[in-house]
Amino acid sequence: MKKSLIGAAILALGADPAQAQTNVTIYGIADAGFVHESGGAAGDVNKITSGVGSHSRIGFRGSEDLGGGASVFFNLENGFRMDTGEVDSAGAIFNRQAFVGLKSRMGSLTLGRQYTPWHQALAQVGDPFSTGYAGGSKNVFPDFGLNVRTSNTVMYTTPTVNGVTADIAYAAGEQLGSTRSGRNLGASVGYSRGPLNVRLAYNHKNSDVAAAPGVSPVTRGNASNKLLVANYDFKLLKAYFAFSVDKGFNAAPLGNNNNPYGGVRPTASTDGNEILLGAIIPAGPGNVVATIMRKDDKTSLNQDARSWGLGYLYSLSKRSSLYAVYGGVDNRNGAGYTVANNTEAGSGDKAFNLGVRHSF
Repeated sequence: MKKSLIGAAILALGADPAQAQTNVTIYGIADAGFVHESGGAAGDVNKITSGVGSHSRIGFRGSEDLGGGASVFFNLENGFRMDTGEVDSAGAIFNRQAFVGLKSRMGSLTLGRQYTPWHQALAQVGDPFSTGYAGGSKNVFPDFGLNVRTSNTVMYTTPTVNGVTADIAYAAGEQLGSTRSGRNLGASVGYSRGPLNVRLAYNHKNSDVAAAPGVSPVTRGNASNKLLVANYDFKLLKAYFAFSVDKGFNAAPLGNNNNPYGGVRPTASTDGNEILLGAIIPAGPGNVVATIMRKDDKTSLNQDARSWGLGYLYSLSKRSSLYAVYGGVDNRNGAGYTVANNTEAGSGDKAFNLGVRHSF
């Protein structure tokens, strides 16, 4: 739904409407489904939940043409739950995205809460499930927390030249007395031409806590994620590949930190990698989507995991679809990986999704 809004206050001041017009788009996703999870210490779980394939959201995008190829733009996006109607994050109105920026022929510069280049590469290029459903990369890839989005971020994105684009992001830690503690850095470079898409992304974060009145300093050091993703459209199928290398404290946070299988609490890896192979195969009015993944933990705990997913996404229209997806995880040596979906980390090593997704 698109609306052209002209501020009444601007008109009252006698500004020329043609020079003060802002185009605003209201958009969103409504996604709800039945989820059955099993294999965890708590036993089987049946639930109607929100955001299985794509996080349910409502957002506002707007821009003003400044002339000469330049414009000002903004994006505000709120996450909510279709199953209860609740706001997704208490105390935050636009918890998913909130930024404003300038765009010109030289690229764009944005400031605010934004996705990291690492997450965008995984979701847009490397994962056929786009990090959603029971077969998505969240099952073993560290697509959680500050790996997904950061606040207090400034990001520059280049224009696309001969299929090549790049971006670089800096998120300030905003801790008194330290410009290093809690900061995040990210970058990516990609190439897209014809059937080929490939992107290389980097994520760097510091988890230190700076000394402050009443706060003891904590030194945890730096962590990094390096990611190579690609997909290629063979017409009969679209093939996907993702490979990530993670090192350092909090480089690979677990989706479920609540000891889902009982016994000894799983430990998040500080040195490891993940690999994904996947495909989208056109079949009738929809697509068969499949993934196989492996987590290789290189620490002394050797908590490896393998995961797989298979689903059918049935297109009702360009905006609406039905989905049925099954996914599983095989944990080794006390690993604690769970079958997730786009919104929830999951509670066990198997899950089935059945639902409907509508974008507007």
